[in-house]
Amino acid sequence: MPADVQNASATGAPKTCFVIMGFGKKTDYGKETRTLDLDATYRAIIKPAVVACGMTCIRADEITHSGVIDKPMYEMLLRADLVIADISTANANAIYELGVRHALRPHSTIVIKELDGAFHFDLNHLATLQYKHLGDDIGFSEAQTKQSELEELIRGVLAKPDTDSPVFTFLDGLNGPTMTAKQLQKEIKSAEKVSDNLAQLLEAGRTAAAASQHALAKQNFAKACALMAQQKGPEQPPDPFMIQQLALATYKAKLPNPLQALLDAWQTLAPLSADTSTDPETLGIAGAIQKRIWEQTRDMSALDKAVELYGRGFEIKRDYYNGENLALCLDLRAREQKNPDEAAYDRLTAQKARVRIVEGLRVSLAAPSASDRSDYKWMLATMANTLYAMGRSDDAKDFERTFRTLSKPPAQWELDTFEGGKKYALELAMPVPR
Repeated sequence: MPADVQNASATGAPKTCFVIMGFGKKTDYGKETRTLDLDATYRAIIKPAVVACGMTCIRADEITHSGVIDKPMYEMLLRADLVIADISTANANAIYELGVRHALRPHSTIVIKELDGAFHFDLNHLATLQYKHLGDDIGFSEAQTKQSELEELIRGVLAKPDTDSPVFTFLDGLNGPTMTAKQLQKEIKSAEKVSDNLAQLLEAGRTAAAASQHALAKQNFAKACALMAQQKGPEQPPDPFMIQQLALATYKAKLPNPLQALLDAWQTLAPLSADTSTDPETLGIAGAIQKRIWEQTRDMSALDKAVELYGRGFEIKRDYYNGENLALCLDLRAREQKNPDEAAYDRLTAQKARVRIVEGLRVSLAAPSASDRSDYKWMLATMANTLYAMGRSDDAKDFERTFRTLSKPPAQWELDTFEGGKKYALELAMPVPR
């Protein structure tokens, strides 16, 4: 490190680790289309490892700024004692920021990525710590193992800061930039304060949602969205994860009444452009809103829109949530069709979708790590209701029993969601009166 690039450790303060990565749930379009919860990576692996090494941990999204992100971002990339870059899902910002770090500092940069994601650009020569997602989350044992590995790697990098930047490796004799660090401690303190506030709001929102307190969840997610918008500045696009959670809580809160809540949720989701989106999470929430608008109004255009949205989500990812609801909406539309050929087509398409859902879930549920997945309960619930809709009640009951008797029982809102799906499934499995 150049002698006059002062860092936090030079002042006796804790060393600083700057983490560059995506935020919330992001779709990985690498070797396969999957959704990765990058917040889970940060919470379960990165931050615990960094804190265990006695360092201050700051994520890129947590930096304060006055509408322009460049200055504090570059300051952190230059001065941080350590940078960890998670390049999963080929996040463009993370890859750009990694390149800047490599150009500014010869050492003390760690690259990590999700195991099954493809390498992008010229990064496959870098030493990389890889971890495994299960569904959109990380299993407990995987988190524990990778946290320990990352902690060991951090300690090694800090003890012996060998050159890890390709720029300084291939350009012999290159000297790094020089700059004093008067602003660093101010940036660290500001980032820590924002980090704490944002983390508290998100955790409060998640806790309220899990307790079926959806109005309270809405309040907390709305505050988190406002704080994030303030940090990013008006010219930056909103964070999809934040918008998704706020829209979900908005329609579940049913305030001031169920229909208005749905219309408000649809408006909340507007920045994510559901009509053209390829994000399965956005499509699933958008489809749920339109399906519920149809339930409230019997407006066929809303049911048609739900079929379109769920269908896109299912085809893109083979996502079982989108698939189950696609089949349901197709069967519901078949009952409303005036043309018998159109009705028959919808019913056949629904049947084929259910067959594909069951086939896919059987493979996923047979995996040794299935029960470690954060969506394990929903896999069971979807399998049960899909089998009910196919008229296979005996098989469905086995999966429902497992769902209801999990060691961590489903929350009330999760049971309500399951019961709503089951009611539809049993109705649809019955012959239509002629």
